Amino acid sequence: MIIKSLMVQGTTSDAGKSALVTALCRYFHRQGIKVAPFKPQNMALNSAVTTTGGEIGRAQAVQAIAAGLKPHIDMNPILLKPSSDKTSQVIVHGKALNHQDAKAYHAYKKTAMVAVLESYHRLSEKYQTIIVEGAGSPAEINLREGDIANMGFAEEIDCPVILIADIEKGGVFAHLVGTLELLSASERQRVVGFVINRFRGDMALLESGLKWLEQKTGKPVLAVLPYLHDFHLESEDSLSIKDSTNPSKKSLKIIVPKLPKMSNHTDFDPLLFHPDVDLKFVKNSSEVNEADLIILPGTKSVRDDLAWLKKTGWEKLINRHLRYQGKLIGICGGFQMLGKFIHDPDGLEGSVGTSEGLSFLDLETTLKPQKILRQVTAQLIIDNVTISGYEIHVGLTTGSSLKRPLINLSKGNEGAISEDNLVAGTYLHGLFDLPCACNSLLKWAGINKANAVDYSIVRNKNIDLMTDTLSLHFNFSLLDEALEKFNDLSSNY
Repeated sequence: MIIKSLMVQGTTSDAGKSALVTALCRYFHRQGIKVAPFKPQNMALNSAVTTTGGEIGRAQAVQAIAAGLKPHIDMNPILLKPSSDKTSQVIVHGKALNHQDAKAYHAYKKTAMVAVLESYHRLSEKYQTIIVEGAGSPAEINLREGDIANMGFAEEIDCPVILIADIEKGGVFAHLVGTLELLSASERQRVVGFVINRFRGDMALLESGLKWLEQKTGKPVLAVLPYLHDFHLESEDSLSIKDSTNPSKKSLKIIVPKLPKMSNHTDFDPLLFHPDVDLKFVKNSSEVNEADLIILPGTKSVRDDLAWLKKTGWEKLINRHLRYQGKLIGICGGFQMLGKFIHDPDGLEGSVGTSEGLSFLDLETTLKPQKILRQVTAQLIIDNVTISGYEIHVGLTTGSSLKRPLINLSKGNEGAISEDNLVAGTYLHGLFDLPCACNSLLKWAGINKANAVDYSIVRNKNIDLMTDTLSLHFNFSLLDEALEKFNDLSSNY
């Protein structure tokens, strides 16, 4: 059976929705089916840039790769990027619209649904199967009215739903049964089966629970997916941030301050797999004893996170680090922090005003309403090697330090490196993705071993691992039966 659309919803955040959608996309792609991923509404600080210069959630870009496709703005028509505890930047069809608080966005949902349906219908005209990912949980009672992310969307397009729960969190049966109980009758009918994720142990001890669950709900358990050790998939948010393993065996120590509004921490994923790199994300500066390289990451609120750095002792630590000839890199918002001033005359990221930077480079940045979005292939000036990545920022940076660029573009230069060769900055995300660029940057930081991995190979190996696991443990025949019942019921309405 070729499925027109199938939605994966979770009982909680981080239940495994993104991973399951990724595996399903690769699974159907292997069957020769034209399949595409879709997430109506995503809230994430990790994003990706499409070839046409649009911005979508990072997870949908990975899912597109799993489906053998280039990422497209229609795969994630609404992206919310939190800029504070109460407001988010609203991105529609790849372009930033404005910042809205929760109340304003709730009122905007009817308009957002129009954009969501436009994208879905465009994809459904081009592809045989659409695998849809929900957001958070469909049982959030306070968010049910005007919902476009979960059951509201499923009801709109008459789509069947798989409900996934993470047994690692505990209470998996309560999660599944409780979620069903909080749905309306028509929404419960849409749930065609369950997936239990991250199971480890003796299946014999789980069997009685599975039978009880199926008898209680009348829904089949489609799969119990095992816990995959050392499994890695690029994440949407900070819930999945990981440090390197076996740090005692590593020769280069890299510290990344865990900024409150850190974005695109997937920049550092290739470093996790480098055999000679000990990478740690650190919140408290007092925990840092030594480092060869400190990297200031991207951020959604550069002035707020800069203030946090200064308040929490990071500025003092970084100055000491540089006095001892340690190296420092700033990426995107981190690059802006390296300069003397950051101006926000329009209040794009909070209050109108100017913040004094760390003054490691002779630069100043003015935040501008127009966001720069583009994919980039260029030359890293350090060793004249190819570097590939993407820009995604607001702000125009000027100053004499730009006369010592880090990267050579086809039209002009980008980034900066200090005269003493200790500090470098760039707007380019994905610095470490290509092995040649990663090796060059780490050599600059103090390691001569050319052991960088090809991250695209790592990504595909992990997608294949998840897909192979799915093929082994997912009962697709049972899914076909459940979908036939759903279609029969749906046709009677």
